[in-house]
Amino acid sequence: MMSATVIGARDDVIEDHEPICSLQLFDGPLELSWHHCATTSDFISELCLLRVRLPFREVRDVRHSVAYLMNELLENAVKFKTSGDVGVQASITREWFTVKTWNRMAAGSALRLQSLLSELTAGDATDLLIRKIESNAQSGTVESGLGLLTLMSDYGVKLAWTFEAVDRSDEVCLETCAALPIGAGDIANTRSHA
Repeated sequence: MMSATVIGARDDVIEDHEPICSLQLFDGPLELSWHHCATTSDFISELCLLRVRLPFREVRDVRHSVAYLMNELLENAVKFKTSGDVGVQASITREWFTVKTWNRMAAGSALRLQSLLSELTAGDATDLLIRKIESNAQSGTVESGLGLLTLMSDYGVKLAWTFEAVDRSDEVCLETCAALPIGAGDIANTRSHA
């Protein structure tokens, strides 16, 4: 594996906004961290929404969208981490909610994830989501990637990943960046078919 591999257009996802939320989820038993992903996601959603003035009718949709995105990213980070902590930085403006998470994972798992992400970003997210759902229904199994495809298809989320080798280790540092449109028109368009 190269020293750094990027999947997705990272520069299109992360803008230079001052983070308003920086958290570190300390290493511990998977069950403890896993069960707290939803609570942490709700907390970040509430905290970020305090920073922007949105019309009352949009607040519920934005809160739900931010919490759903956060929960998906945190669950993936917790599920696939091998050691160390999970980091989170979030920022919000009237147009975008941006978030970056990072964690360490096994190099072999990172290669499989890179392959999956290349597949998920290779075509239209809505078409890929429908094909994955149909494939799961026919095979009776649940394939990975449904959450990320739902974020891209139904919520208009832009995603990018950076994989970087950790010195003298068979671990890789994974950084996941996401940008959720929250402008009035964007929320109406993405949530109308979610």
